[in-house]
Formats: sequence, structure tokens, C-alpha cells
Amino acid sequence: MAKLRDPKEGCAWDVEQDFKSIAPYTIEEAYEVAEAIENNDMDALKDELGDLLFQSVFHARMAEEAGHFKFEDVVDAIADKMIRRHPHVFGDENYRDAEEQTVAWEEQKARERSERKQSSILDGVTVGLPAFTRAVKLQKRAARVGFDWPNTDGVLEKLNEEMVELSEELIKNKQDQEKIEEEFGDMMFVYANLARHLKIDPEEALRKANKKFTNRFNKIEQYIENKEKTYDQYSLEELEEFWVMAKKEERK
Repeated sequence: MAKLRDPKEGCAWDVEQDFKSIAPYTIEEAYEVAEAIENNDMDALKDELGDLLFQSVFHARMAEEAGHFKFEDVVDAIADKMIRRHPHVFGDENYRDAEEQTVAWEEQKARERSERKQSSILDGVTVGLPAFTRAVKLQKRAARVGFDWPNTDGVLEKLNEEMVELSEELIKNKQDQEKIEEEFGDMMFVYANLARHLKIDPEEALRKANKKFTNRFNKIEQYIENKEKTYDQYSLEELEEFWVMAKKEERK
């Protein structure tokens, strides 16, 4: 990485990059790791983990050039954090089951936020997270101080309320696009809350739905390729019939 970033002998593209320009690639590589895991492809996982590690090295090298920290400092910091957050493993505390460790982990993170002068319980929930993931994390934080519905009934009532508000905005003679977006966002926030109550990762659920849609649509493409007509010559009703056929094939 030092060689790639060398102003005289390195790669021009690598030399021009900074933290902000590289950040999107870091996020993309993390998603590609998740995709390899979803596909249970260990060869791909090995490669993608390497790509993700390269992103850490890239950021660390830029930080070293600016005099902030080195890659070794990154490794030391995460090792220290893991030791600090696992006193039942590395220290003298008694054994914790998974649930107890989750509670203790959050308590330790809260102490760390306090040390960093982060006063709000919502401080530290990264803005750069995918929106669904961040919504769930915000809701979990609020739930720790009792700001939560006791069961899914209240969430479903709120969801129905938000759907009605969105519907009312859509049927107005003069639609306000900004208001429609706001109401849609409110509805999606409640969907995230419902997923949390159901112990479902909304990002994972949506990824699976995307994969299912892709598989079914690919089947439709195969059906059409075997016919004499092109896409634009089929009605929506005919395409829907292909969709139903694709669903039936999944069940075989």
C-alpha cells in the first residue's frame, strides 16, 4: 500500500484517493462479504475478506501519511477493545451466557460513550449505516429506557396509522411530494420496528426478497426467450401468468 501510494513511483489512481473517496468502496466490499456468506461460497468469501482487509490497510496508510495512526495501532485498538468488553473471558468475571453478554456489551459501550462525552442515548449510532439497520439500532437504544411497545400489537396499530396517513396524502388533489416522502419514511421506520419486535433483520429479509424476485424474474426471461414474442408484446396479465408459473416451480 505504501508503494501504491508513493507520489513518484506509485499508482496515480491510488495516490489521488482520500478517506471520503474510498469510503464507498469500503461499504461495497462489506456487502460483497455478506453476499459470499449468503451464497455459502467459501472461495468467494476468502477473496472478499481480502478485499475488505485491503480497505482497512488503505485507510490506515492514508492515516499514517497524515500522522494520525498506523495499521498496527488499528490492530492494537481492536484487540484492547475486545479484551475490555470480554472480562468474563480475559478477566476475573464469571461466565456469561449469550444474552448476559449482550447486556454487558451494551453497558460497556454506554460507559465508553460517556467517556467520549456523548450524552444522548442515541449518540454513536453511525449515520452511515444502511437506513433500516440504523433505524433498528436507534429503536433498540430507545427501548433500553422504556420507550417501546410491549408487543407487536402496538407496532401493527402504528403501522396501520402510518399507512393511512400515506394513503390520505396520495389521494389529495394537489400532492406534496416532500410530504409523501416524509409519510413513506415514517411507514418504513415502523416496518423496521416491527422487524425488531419479530427478531428479524430487515436488511437480511429484504436481501432475501430481492434474491427471490431476481430468481423469479429470471424464470420469466427464460419463458419469453422460448417464445416468439418480445417483452413489449406481452400484456401485464400475461407476464403475471409467467410469474405464477415461476412461483409454482419454486415449490417443486
